Amino acid sequence: MEFNGGSKSNEDRSLKKACERVLEEMNCDFVGLALQNSKGPDISWHYAAGNRNDKYKRITVRYGKGIAGRVISTGRPMKIEGFPNNIHGKALEYPIMLAENLSNAFAVPIEFKGVPKGVLLAGKRTDQPISESDQHTILDAAKKLEKELDSSI
Repeated sequence: MEFNGGSKSNEDRSLKKACERVLEEMNCDFVGLALQNSKGPDISWHYAAGNRNDKYKRITVRYGKGIAGRVISTGRPMKIEGFPNNIHGKALEYPIMLAENLSNAFAVPIEFKGVPKGVLLAGKRTDQPISESDQHTILDAAKKLEKELDSSI
């Protein structure tokens, strides 16, 4: 799985559109897609919709670190409410939350050939948590992305 950022323009557009679609379908402020790099265990945020700046493009976390690293390492969704309160560890360990000024987020793994290799995250800048129905929307969007990635690579 190659995620070197930008060599396949059709795939790039498709993934960016997927983020935009989730943002439109949900009542949220930000949607981002992080992917494990093709070389090494690092994970980078590649695509976003609703972003306030381009800081997400410079965020890289280690496997098991940050929201993306934890979701990929466990293969399970992660919910954050009331950031920076109610978190394990320090706020600096959640760079995407800081960069986009998010208070609540829900992140789900994206699998490639049955192995978690990416993360789809939806977040809000308000105090309103991600609803149960929005969590299902994110899970459904992740499944669609998995199919697109499997068929394109």
